[in-house]
Amino acid sequence: MSEADRPHVSQEPRLRTRDRNRPRARLPIHVLVALPLALAGLISLLVTGNALRPFDRITTIEARMASKSDYFKDPEVRRLLLQHGLRVDIHRLGSRGIATQSLKGMDAVFPSGQPAAKQILDRQDHSVRSVRPFVTPLVLGTFRAYAETLEKMRVATAQPTPGGGKTLYYNLDMHKFIGLLDGKTGVDQDMGDQDGDETEERADTWNAIGFDRRGGRSNSGRVLVRTSSVCESNSAGTYLSILAFVKNEDSTPGAGQTDKTKAMKEAREVAGKIKPLIDLQGMWADEQADSYLSALGESIAPISLIYEHQYLAHQIEYRQKHGSQDTDRVLLYPSPYALTEPQLISLSDKGDRLVDVIENDPRLRQRAIELGFRVRFSGEDGTSDQLNAYLGEHGIQVPTPNRDETKVYEPDLDVLQEIINSVGSCPPPVLDAP
Repeated sequence: MSEADRPHVSQEPRLRTRDRNRPRARLPIHVLVALPLALAGLISLLVTGNALRPFDRITTIEARMASKSDYFKDPEVRRLLLQHGLRVDIHRLGSRGIATQSLKGMDAVFPSGQPAAKQILDRQDHSVRSVRPFVTPLVLGTFRAYAETLEKMRVATAQPTPGGGKTLYYNLDMHKFIGLLDGKTGVDQDMGDQDGDETEERADTWNAIGFDRRGGRSNSGRVLVRTSSVCESNSAGTYLSILAFVKNEDSTPGAGQTDKTKAMKEAREVAGKIKPLIDLQGMWADEQADSYLSALGESIAPISLIYEHQYLAHQIEYRQKHGSQDTDRVLLYPSPYALTEPQLISLSDKGDRLVDVIENDPRLRQRAIELGFRVRFSGEDGTSDQLNAYLGEHGIQVPTPNRDETKVYEPDLDVLQEIINSVGSCPPPVLDAP
């Protein structure tokens, strides 16, 4: 029989099984290493309640803020807010700019002081939620050689340091300091030229008050305070309130005046006295803290108007990086003094959520202390105990209260507006509906 004629026989299919003697396939070593880490991460998410966090809906809050936006830009604050499902999109603007410009599309605003906050609240056609989480004094940031020059002229007084060493803080007598800003020629005999040298320079230049006799340095520039725009900035407006208080014989302009016409006349008269003290700085500057704390800060301006928390936050960060304090930069605490009270104001339901979180989360209050703020507790105006304790624990000199406790209260809003507009020649505001 030929091969072609043979019948074809099909073999039954065979089920292939694993050879028991063949070694098992093993997981790659990098997978084995990663498994415990992945398991630990999962357990951590389950314990903290964040296992479903990637699936949570994050609410974005549109907010217009002034200098206190520093707080909401802090990475730890942003992390804590995300745990509440909130993210804040910051639109930066000066406090008075916030108060006088459109608020359409905003969920919250955070002006740095009460005058701007009152303007914003007055524009609302319904009650809104708000919170004042902390306070911070207005201060003048300068550099050691300039502070020591003012000390020699008996305009500033160094605060004592525990155990000696270089102080970070000076108390500034604003009555005497204004005498250096007023443009009069000659050295004030009451303040005293300690070296007895005659000088033909103007009394309001740094060299005229002895700066060039300290270490061979020289500065023929005027003694002045660099501020941001008085038309937009809460800090500049508050500084005007201090100058106005001093120039008005330690009295708030317009206070107790029932006749509005007379109050406005008094405001214009005071504005005329303080305008020469600040308008020689030239073009208005932006927020001062960034310039003052930069590497070129001393070349930009000898004295800058800032908030205390900005300086303290710098010292805390500097200590963490360098293991020591920044003793080149120092603060001048003006006397009389002024506190600023930032106010977070809600303009929508989403803004209400942010106000509620800021008001009730103790971790956010603690973080504010770590950023140099004097946090409000239990409805008090403000407290320094927690801040002082934190500074001491981190090797930062604690500022001591001045014995002169005279506080400047800002004038009524209409009077303050008149002073600001007169000094700054501010354009009229253009307001939209709230």
